[in-house]
Amino acid sequence: MSILAEAVAALREWQHDDAPVQLHPGDLGWFWRAGAQATAAAVRTWRRDGRIVAVGLLDEPDLLRLTVAPDALRDEELARQLAEDLAHGVLPPGEVSLEAPPGALVRDLLAEDGWRAGEAWTPLVRDLTEPVADPGLRIEVIGPEQAPVWAGVLRASFDGSTFTEQRWHAMAAGAPFADARCLLAHHQGTAVAAVAVWSAGPGRRGLLEPMGVHRDHRHHGHGRAITLAAAAALRELGSSSALVCTPSTNVAAVATYRSAGFRQLPQRRDLHRDA
Repeated sequence: MSILAEAVAALREWQHDDAPVQLHPGDLGWFWRAGAQATAAAVRTWRRDGRIVAVGLLDEPDLLRLTVAPDALRDEELARQLAEDLAHGVLPPGEVSLEAPPGALVRDLLAEDGWRAGEAWTPLVRDLTEPVADPGLRIEVIGPEQAPVWAGVLRASFDGSTFTEQRWHAMAAGAPFADARCLLAHHQGTAVAAVAVWSAGPGRRGLLEPMGVHRDHRHHGHGRAITLAAAAALRELGSSSALVCTPSTNVAAVATYRSAGFRQLPQRRDLHRDA
């Protein structure tokens, strides 16, 4: 089994509703749009007795998204090894940021070493025990033929987005995509919103990443509709709950997810090391 496959398998195992919000296999799946080689180069793993106990994704050259096995969150030996590796090689010198689960001991060690609170994020979850309300729009599960349309809606949803049909195909070739769906919402025959959902397997928490509404079709409830459709798709895939995480400054996104039945969890912050 490749390192990437092992990392995805470990992340799947850790996605329990009572575990801290953390790096999800869907996060690797979304990064896979850059290709398998780039994804492999961005993933870091830590092992104990052959078992992966921590996984990191270098989402940007100066940002590591790190998670730890739930039973190792307060493991001192692992936390000290992580802190040492973050200081010497995993992240470059100078100003950097780290995402790590709440309660992880490595956060405490880094704070003692001068790291401070960084960007604020708002996680939201929705229980999927009960059926999800009809979104009120025509929802399409897309395949390769509709990839150009999905990519176009996504580009029109985020300023500066460079997402392309080719990137969709690269993402769809990734291991996590076997448990994923890409959805389009249509209003009066026009594609107005897009979302990707990522299952971690039956009985585990699923992820929405990304979700966007075309800039020409905002303020009509399409964000709520595509979010409801995403929750319904994850329920069909067997997910126990749906997770989404957005910058706390994006007040409109938080309101959209709440309107679709998502419950806002306590705000969390990245850790930041100054230059």
